[in-house]
Amino acid sequence: MSKSLTIGRLAQAAGVKLDTVRYYERSALMPEPRRSNAGYRLYSQQDLERLKFIRGAKTLGFSLDEIRHLLTLVDSDGDRAEVRTLATARLEDIELRLAEIQQARTVLADLITACSGHGSVHDCPIIEAVVAAQPASSPSPRKPK
Repeated sequence: MSKSLTIGRLAQAAGVKLDTVRYYERSALMPEPRRSNAGYRLYSQQDLERLKFIRGAKTLGFSLDEIRHLLTLVDSDGDRAEVRTLATARLEDIELRLAEIQQARTVLADLITACSGHGSVHDCPIIEAVVAAQPASSPSPRKPK
């Protein structure tokens, strides 16, 4: 039989914090661990591989719900097409966020160029752009007395 891992050793081997392991257990991404006679959590090599899978999927930008779906596919020997569909949707989201970041970078670089960096913040193009970017506030509805 393979050697059991404590939660500390499991977390260390997977490169995560103890709280992360507990969170994944509460989120049902990780199975409920076996317990020692003293009540300590005991994990298997399979648990470690699952935790590494979750961490890898998080690194690729998958949400916890998407990871849950991937794990269901892995556990049930699901269809590769579903995995590809999930990955394609994740890539599209990443590309959209990259485009938004690139646009913000361009605007910010232009604002920095337009700002002399000297004098009062009054009429500073950066400050004006930040203020202009704020959504117009709508009056809050009054509660009847």
